[in-house]
Amino acid sequence: MEHFLHILSLPDNIPIIFMLLSVVFLTWLSFSEAKKNDKLTEEGKADQIYRRMVE
Repeated sequence: MEHFLHILSLPDNIPIIFMLLSVVFLTWLSFSEAKKNDKLTEEGKADQIYRRMVE
């Protein structure tokens, strides 16, 4: 594990770590927004989805 952490902390690998973290965060964000949109669709308020995106 110590060797793995050493490799991760090398300067060449730091941008890759940030990229992976941003992919995980943006994936979570998109799924949470999709869940909100699905809830609005089930409630019959599909027209409000676009308004939420624009605001």
